[in-house]
Amino acid sequence: MKGGFPLEAQKTNTNLESDYTSIVQSAAFQNLLSEKKKFIIPITIFFFCFYFALPILTSYSTILNHNFIGSITWAWVFAFLQFVMTWGLCMLYSKKATKFDKLAEKVIHEGGKNG
Repeated sequence: MKGGFPLEAQKTNTNLESDYTSIVQSAAFQNLLSEKKKFIIPITIFFFCFYFALPILTSYSTILNHNFIGSITWAWVFAFLQFVMTWGLCMLYSKKATKFDKLAEKVIHEGGKNG
């Protein structure tokens, strides 16, 4: 017993660490991370820009105060579009997640060969 853990548990932990290291360094895992970053970073930037545009525009300009239809202003239209944008991005991510799942399965399959 070393460090409070049985020797078998320490060997298993070492094996898991080496398995994890080999998986992280694999081409399939790096491809998965790359594909996710190429999708998530631009979508996140778009989301934050669109989301914060409403409070910034209503606080520091009067551009959204003009009427759209009747007494409904562009601010209300923009606020409604934020709900549409959120649902749209959610559906887009759900479809894209299928590709990520396939890439993750490839990582798992290749990890099984190596381990």
